Amino acid sequence: MDLFDYMKSENLKKESPLASRLRPDTLQEIVGQEHILSEGKMLYRAIKADKLSSIILYGPPGTGKTTIAMVIANTTKAGFVQLNATVSGKKDMEEVVNKAESDLGMYGRRTILFVDEIHRFNKAQQDYLLPFVEDGTIVLIGATTENPYFEVNGALLSRSLIFELKPLSKENVKELILRAVRDDKKGMGSYNAAIDEDAVDFLSGISNGDARAALNAIELAMLTTDRSEDGKIHITLEVAEECIQRKAARYDKSGDNHYDTISAFIKSMRGSDPDAAVYYLARMLDAGEDIKFISRRIMICASEDVGMADPMALVVATSAAQAVERVGLPESRIILSEAAVYVATAPKSNASYKAIGEAQRVVESGVSGQIPRHLQNVHADSHGEEREQGYLYAHDFPNHYVKQQYLPYELDGHEFYKPGDLGYEVKIKEHMKKIKGSADK
Repeated sequence: MDLFDYMKSENLKKESPLASRLRPDTLQEIVGQEHILSEGKMLYRAIKADKLSSIILYGPPGTGKTTIAMVIANTTKAGFVQLNATVSGKKDMEEVVNKAESDLGMYGRRTILFVDEIHRFNKAQQDYLLPFVEDGTIVLIGATTENPYFEVNGALLSRSLIFELKPLSKENVKELILRAVRDDKKGMGSYNAAIDEDAVDFLSGISNGDARAALNAIELAMLTTDRSEDGKIHITLEVAEECIQRKAARYDKSGDNHYDTISAFIKSMRGSDPDAAVYYLARMLDAGEDIKFISRRIMICASEDVGMADPMALVVATSAAQAVERVGLPESRIILSEAAVYVATAPKSNASYKAIGEAQRVVESGVSGQIPRHLQNVHADSHGEEREQGYLYAHDFPNHYVKQQYLPYELDGHEFYKPGDLGYEVKIKEHMKKIKGSADK
């Protein structure tokens, strides 16, 4: 590195965004991702021992993929090269490979190649790396926000270990916010700032596990807020709202308002009021509620409150949950609205919910019994021949139904599922009455 490159590097450190400056240098400084980076975990051990093999890191933005790569760069004795697949091409990779081959041959030094947004490379570009990953010329670290099993070549995946990064917890983001405000060396501690507890709570919640979003808001707050009479920069809730361009839901510290809103949302769907359901949905979205949390509640309501009165409700809710994860905001609001309206306007029944509750109560009470002989797995006699057990195959009978004992004899006649009088359950009730009646004749 010449003097020009050195000065450029130093100036970038000073002028780079807070989220970049605050990146850890060591494993111990990394916040979150304990499932792969706590002491004793495989990735932790491999980085610590400088024995890393090719890996793919994937997860949502702001969860630490580049951070992990930079820690590896700071701790490894191998050469470290970074490329971004959005602006790099085959020529850039050829230069890296040629240098890696030279370093390995002349000095016995490995080269680690970090490719950010690796899913942006096309198939041919990814294929180019294959032989050099396989023979150890380079150790690949790929980072992607997309599911690698869909976006990265299977041959490259088979030569790499896959590590999924999870969204940071609210407590993780809080820790990073406070570090950013107080750290004199990497953060903005020299600005002599103070941040209110409700501002920390708001930013850590609305960031949805994305540390970069929270840190960008903190930096903007620091740089644009005037000092108070006491000489400090005070980051209040109002300042935090303005910097992230979102209003905080006026939740009290115990979270009652949060739970009140989701409760009102569920009860509105259960009560067949689509207008109220979409209103509370809008309030939650405005407050930055986790869209995956909302979609889970819709799925539960579809099963618990709609049930077999309209079995498609659960299908719609589940499809919406999958779509929300793939699409993200802001479009996910439309998907969630469709699912909430469907569940709210569907006929209602909690019969299947009651059925499993009653069945569990019976099981937990200790009232059980022997599974009827004809329902047990086919047994063989001492000569290995299957023994006749008296099981009646339903498809051999009219209406594909035959009357025989299914419950244990000790529970004979016990009804768990009692279909209601709305929606599809009317057909269920009629169908069961028909096939059982014909069998009694």
